[in-house]
Amino acid sequence: KMQEAYLLDHPGVKKKILHGGQGPLPHFPKGTKLVFHFQTLLDNFERTVIDDSRKNKRPTEIFVGKMFKMEVWEVLLTSMRIGEVAEFWCDAIVSHTGLYPMVSKGMRLAAQGKDPLEGQTHTCGMGNLFHYHSTGFPELDELMRTPQPLIFIMELISVGDPLSYQRESWMMEKDEKLKVVPSLHLLGNALVKQGRFREAAEKYQEAFVFLSLLIIPLVLNYCQCMLELEEYYEVIEHTTELLDKHKDCVKAYYKRAKAYAAVWSEREAKRDFQMVANLDITLSRLVQRELSLLSERMKEKYWEDKESIKNTHIQNTLSTTQPLKFSSEHIKYSKCIPSHIPEEMYNRIQKLLSRNAREA
Repeated sequence: KMQEAYLLDHPGVKKKILHGGQGPLPHFPKGTKLVFHFQTLLDNFERTVIDDSRKNKRPTEIFVGKMFKMEVWEVLLTSMRIGEVAEFWCDAIVSHTGLYPMVSKGMRLAAQGKDPLEGQTHTCGMGNLFHYHSTGFPELDELMRTPQPLIFIMELISVGDPLSYQRESWMMEKDEKLKVVPSLHLLGNALVKQGRFREAAEKYQEAFVFLSLLIIPLVLNYCQCMLELEEYYEVIEHTTELLDKHKDCVKAYYKRAKAYAAVWSEREAKRDFQMVANLDITLSRLVQRELSLLSERMKEKYWEDKESIKNTHIQNTLSTTQPLKFSSEHIKYSKCIPSHIPEEMYNRIQKLLSRNAREA
């Protein structure tokens, strides 16, 4: 009977070893390259196969600790020995298999020689995961509508040393990217002097891409500080500039919405909060809470403004009211007392007129 057990420290993941691997369990430091084949099956009676990497003529690769969307795969693969084949049952909620449809879509497009981000624009965070709520593949759309447990059959082919290959730009940490920019600049300059302009342009472009990747988090961190300092118009200005270039940046929409809400721009705040929910469906509950809070604050402001206007009107009325003085001419025309003046004032005038009439 095949060994079957839940993985320790990983609830919602159950492992069954189909074929034992070789040697001890490898060490998996950050940046380790994992090469593997996989099959994805539905947890139904037929065990319907959704994907099979062997049909793509080449194995799949991921890198440890590099924010692969299906983080649970890193958990699965780092529990295996080289050459091992294992079957993993993954719960839909705990193991986040709800993200699988978009991962599958990207791998399918890449296998066809297409851009894995086809139909998407640049986004920060996970903004494009549910863009338009469709993958273009009916079976994947069904998985998005009804997240469910999935079965992954994995074969770990090899484990690469993090230093044994040239690191791609997306593999680098922020400080690594920043340090490599001057080197690329110098290389570009040297290539220009040699007349190798195309190669120089590639180096300059690579440096520009590195800097571009750093700009978004820098701007967002700056805007967060400005929110804390209540510099709301500063936040609106910089997030707007960022969104002009990166129209699907969820965090920029969220921070701008918070700033608009703080300066009572209700319509703009609602628009940006709605964009957050549209771009990342996982943030829908957060957006609903923010919209409810905004609605309550707008109601409070309405009544505060109404009371303030009322008090201002009373103060203005009192400050412009002058004491009434009556001459003999006023008394002469006593019958012309305006009927709209306050009753108390009217009675005082009548008494004054009566007294003057007796003295006359």
